[in-house]
Amino acid sequence: MKPEFQKKPPYIMLAVLFAGAFIAFLNNSLLNVALPSIMIDLEIADYSTVQWLATGFMLVTGVLVPASAYLITRFSNRNLFITSMAIFTVGTAIAAFSPNFSWLLTGRMIQAAGASTLGPLLMNVMLVSFPREKRGAAMGIFGLVMISAPAIGPTLSGYIVEYYDWRVLFEMILPLAILGLGLAIWKAENVMVQNKDQSLDYVSLVLSTLGFGGILYGVSSASSDGWDDTIVLTTLIVGGISLVAFVIRQLNMEKPLLDLRAYKHPMFALASVIAIVNAVAMFSGMILTPAYVQSVRGISPLHSGLMLLPGALIMGIMSPITGKLFDRFGPKLLAIIGLSITAVSTYMLAHVQLDSTYTYIVLTYTLRMFGMSMVMMPIMTNGLNQLPTHLNPHGTAINNTAQQVSGAIGTAVLVTIMNSVTKTEAESLMTGIDPATLTEGTMGAITQQALLAGIQYSFFVALGMNLLALLLAFFVKRVDVKKLDFNEETVEELKEAN
Repeated sequence: MKPEFQKKPPYIMLAVLFAGAFIAFLNNSLLNVALPSIMIDLEIADYSTVQWLATGFMLVTGVLVPASAYLITRFSNRNLFITSMAIFTVGTAIAAFSPNFSWLLTGRMIQAAGASTLGPLLMNVMLVSFPREKRGAAMGIFGLVMISAPAIGPTLSGYIVEYYDWRVLFEMILPLAILGLGLAIWKAENVMVQNKDQSLDYVSLVLSTLGFGGILYGVSSASSDGWDDTIVLTTLIVGGISLVAFVIRQLNMEKPLLDLRAYKHPMFALASVIAIVNAVAMFSGMILTPAYVQSVRGISPLHSGLMLLPGALIMGIMSPITGKLFDRFGPKLLAIIGLSITAVSTYMLAHVQLDSTYTYIVLTYTLRMFGMSMVMMPIMTNGLNQLPTHLNPHGTAINNTAQQVSGAIGTAVLVTIMNSVTKTEAESLMTGIDPATLTEGTMGAITQQALLAGIQYSFFVALGMNLLALLLAFFVKRVDVKKLDFNEETVEELKEAN
């Protein structure tokens, strides 16, 4: 007996969800190229501080996503989507008209709160709308939104920052968000089963917030305050203890906030680990590359964004293709090829120099994005295919939480490494030089060379992450959806869950 959920895909609802998710994902990466301009405009002295506009967005999203499994189960997908888009719209308005950095950061945090459920919600609607054997192609379309929107962001941002003010980034998103909200109110429909008896475990929510938030805050603050700073150490310890307590509580609850028993399914567990490692490499590249082309090479924001455009286009084109290839060949071959390409291109980026050609940077970054496009969705879809349907909300919440938080923490760690190596290299280059004889030009050259060394070293660390993910990919096995055991016990589980 095989349970049926959707006889015909709800295309209108999917279109509305895709529109909202695209706006949210695009917004996520818009500021990466604009960070240097924001530093100058708002007189921010430390890159680690302005980086919170990117890292903080991922942090809030990662902290709130664990609750998405509860929200998706408890509330109708229509009401949840409308509420999320409304919150996102308010945050966008605050950011667009912010008078200072504090207001700008507040707007970004509110945006993140609204965006946190959009990805998991869209993915769950996709999972119940298509049979498992056709999920590859369907999730490939989802990947088109999840991957291409953030990839297009830096190019669009570069153009706007070059010719307009960085505030236009939010002023442009605001009418799109309002339009998405209007479409949701007009056309969104309910396609998922609700469980109105589902209750929210507030203790778990507090523990997850303290755990993920504490760890990320500590890691991010360490880049400017040092790892031995009292506040840094305290937040890391509180975060670590809270996270352990959260995991223990989830494993011992009958109806947990985030059902970590999904990790009992080996392909889901392996997919999750690969996605975490790959997310660190992917998100860090989106921060390190603009830092190199703008701060080291002095390339304008527009040309910096244009450098990233071919990679964005490749990812957008490849995502649906990769989904179809997944349905035909499975995830292992795609992951091995994709991660091999990613590792080679990351190695090439680790060897960029002060005189590396524009063409070299464009081709290398594009090659890296091509490799990335072959990995994420096939691995994730294969893992979710092994889960019973009632675990879908928890599986997608786990994946999104893991990727957002690991991406944010990984980015913070690599930026910390970059800053540390840059400082050490600058001190080394200054050895034996009389400060009184330093000219502005000489000091600029030393700073430039030191920052290059920091970026190179950080890319080598990212390369290590790529190689680890590549090693794990050899253990991936395709989930045979035709042999999934929908026995009486599984059906009863589904009935009880719904």
